[in-house]
Amino acid sequence: MITDIVNKEKQDQLTAESVLNDLMEGNKRFTENKMHQRDYSAQIEKTSGGQWPKAVVLGCIDSRVPVETIFDQGVGDIFAARVAGNFENEDILGSMEYSCKVAGSKLVFVLGHEACGAVKAACDDVQLGNITHLLSNIKPAVKATETDGERSSKNDSFVADVVENNVKLTMNRIREKSPILKEMEDNGEIKIVGGVYSIKTGKVTLL
Repeated sequence: MITDIVNKEKQDQLTAESVLNDLMEGNKRFTENKMHQRDYSAQIEKTSGGQWPKAVVLGCIDSRVPVETIFDQGVGDIFAARVAGNFENEDILGSMEYSCKVAGSKLVFVLGHEACGAVKAACDDVQLGNITHLLSNIKPAVKATETDGERSSKNDSFVADVVENNVKLTMNRIREKSPILKEMEDNGEIKIVGGVYSIKTGKVTLL
């Protein structure tokens, strides 16, 4: 039963690579149904005085992709930012900058997922209320994706490629729009990585 949490001393000893390995090992445990048993009451008590998370994960709001669970993480382990289509905006960039520059996280992980509904809607040019604006953030990935088939959600391989391109473009924009995070990455203080989660297997594949 795990009762420990990440404190300042432990966080200072972490590297971006060690955190990435930790998340991927956690995902392996998740897919094998061998997740750690945690004393959440103890972790809540121990984190009540502060937080020193290892990473910040930008994921989709999809209910099938619960970030802490799929990486087998406990209370206080990761920051999680979620928006349909897992793209960055000014508020999320500010949250990421807080996570890394202020709170000491070592990793920025952009996590897309298989058969993303927001990506499918962007492929189909859906127009609906505030969703229209939201989808405009994913349209660059649609435009950047080539296919010999239909450019719509009916083309599964096209959607899969757009999902990957959306993650990659989001990573690039994080570096372009946040001098703070880019400098930290250039200095080796953090890493910015991306991956895609399979809703069929539960596995995260790094890009």
